[in-house]
Amino acid sequence: MLIIPALGLLAFMGCRSAAPKPALPNIVYILADDMGYGDVSAFNPASAIRTPHIDKLAAEGMRFTDAHSSSSVCTPSRYGILTGVYCWRTRLQQGVLRGYGGALIGKEQLTAATLLRQYDYNTAAIGKWHLGLNWAIKKGREETLLLPEPDPEDIDFTRPVDDGPNTRGFSYSYILPASLDMPPYCYLRNDTLTAIPDAHTNGSEVRGKTDPEYATGAFWRAGKMAPGFDFNQVLPHLTQQAVDYIQQQRNAARPFFLYFAMPAPHTPWLPAEGYESNAGSYGNYVAFTDAMVGRILAAIEESGLGGNTIVVFTSDNGPYWRPSMQQRYNHRSAGIYRGMKADIWDGGHRVPFIVRWPQHVKAGSVSGVTTSLTNLVSTCSELAGGPARLPAAPDSYSILPALLGKPDTTAIPQMIVHASSHGMLAIRHGDWKWIEGLGSGGFSEPIAEKALPGGPQGQLYNMRTDPSETTNRCVQFPGRAKALARSLDSIRQLTVQH
Repeated sequence: MLIIPALGLLAFMGCRSAAPKPALPNIVYILADDMGYGDVSAFNPASAIRTPHIDKLAAEGMRFTDAHSSSSVCTPSRYGILTGVYCWRTRLQQGVLRGYGGALIGKEQLTAATLLRQYDYNTAAIGKWHLGLNWAIKKGREETLLLPEPDPEDIDFTRPVDDGPNTRGFSYSYILPASLDMPPYCYLRNDTLTAIPDAHTNGSEVRGKTDPEYATGAFWRAGKMAPGFDFNQVLPHLTQQAVDYIQQQRNAARPFFLYFAMPAPHTPWLPAEGYESNAGSYGNYVAFTDAMVGRILAAIEESGLGGNTIVVFTSDNGPYWRPSMQQRYNHRSAGIYRGMKADIWDGGHRVPFIVRWPQHVKAGSVSGVTTSLTNLVSTCSELAGGPARLPAAPDSYSILPALLGKPDTTAIPQMIVHASSHGMLAIRHGDWKWIEGLGSGGFSEPIAEKALPGGPQGQLYNMRTDPSETTNRCVQFPGRAKALARSLDSIRQLTVQH
């Protein structure tokens, strides 16, 4: 007979009753820059570009067909991703920040990184930041702080920036300040420059501003840059930084969250040799970007982290793809959707969205749930065992039920708000989309139209029967238009509680 002493029995029973809590998963968020829904061949088989690595990720995870960025341009979209708050609730009502713009995320604002640090995550931001930095100002030049952004000549580049990623929840950061076509051209590690940007580039404005395809190709603006800064090497260099970080987490005791924001395929379009497509230099750059995604996925697997790592792939907004380019290459960068980057139409904000989580997310699955990139914060909260709604992130809802294939996915609020670069708002609820105004509100013509008496005052589309937004139903269904307008007003009234 096996006899266990009393204390030993209690200890044995205690071990049996206190099963170890399952380890929280690592989270790798890969954000492309200006990549269209129709660029990825997993979403658009007719794409003139092959994206084998992103396609493989889709085959191993869940592909969302109705996912949207909260804005159709960079800065506000990124703000929404990291905070779960629509950017039009901030001082930035339209457009984007420039490279010298001040920090947009408030000191007290919750971010995905500060949230996950509460659950003992290591956190890292690598790549394009574009959320503003409070650059140090030279003594005696403090009046420059009264300007929307400081004069570069008044900045003391020898001192760290204030309110960078490391003060917004990221324990490690290696960033490009803004887009790769905006000065200053330099890198910051943990909010400190790796080299002083005391050199200068004249820019590469390969087309005049009157050219309809201005700001395409190998385009960047004139301005300060660090000595030796190589535009062609930025994408592979930042990818290597992300790979190195993943490898360093191989034996870490804590889970990690990596926010890897690629600067591509945003301009300048600088594909490396050997990456080909049927969509010109842009398509080649998308193919190059796909290869960098492949490097990240390979690093996860080679580090033995694949089994417990959630990988999210998406884009910050729609593509910069003019109608003339669509005709020249017979490539629809936004797929069947109308418009392009900056527009309120779906081509401006419907984005590829893929989530892979082995043993949890069904491989090869497809979800039609309407979702916004603002949902990251709440999804991370519920994933870590916290609440699915957070007062500090009122525009964020957890999509964890959809990822796990639970039957209660209809409980996910499918009412989201879109914003164009000019600050035009739209709301999507179920099949219907209401736009406050006429025109694209962005880059596509007509940008704006004056409403006529007795005519439509806005735009109403049925996205199920008319996904390309060809027929405005505003006059035909005035009651539905008014109901959606009221819903948008109610969302405007929500406040952010810190």
